[in-house]
Amino acid sequence: QVQLVESGGGLVQAGGSLRLSCAASDRTFSVYAMGWFRQAPGKEREFVAVRRWSGIGTYYADSVKGRFTISRDNAKNTVYLQMNSLKPEDTAVYYCAALPDRPYYSADYFYSPRQYGYWGQGTQVTVSS
Repeated sequence: QVQLVESGGGLVQAGGSLRLSCAASDRTFSVYAMGWFRQAPGKEREFVAVRRWSGIGTYYADSVKGRFTISRDNAKNTVYLQMNSLKPEDTAVYYCAALPDRPYYSADYFYSPRQYGYWGQGTQVTVSS
């Protein structure tokens, strides 16, 4: 059972930056794909980014490419989401998620929240205009 705990959310002005962290409890963290999703009020949960185990793939939603960077430190069982040039439309609750990775998974496998069996509690990010 993997437990995930996010931190780092908050209120920031448009154009600013935040870094989210997600700490995992499982010592087999390195074999999991770690993703970030977000959910704004009244909207469905949407894919933001994922970093696969051993760096075999990193994927981003088009809406965040060039602004957000996902990284992971397997020694610390932690994944990060560096968010730069934030926009009001980035306002949402951000969730960390994990799933056991397999080499034969295609990129689009990771875009659906239904593939992820482990979730954090979420952290609020609010971007003011």
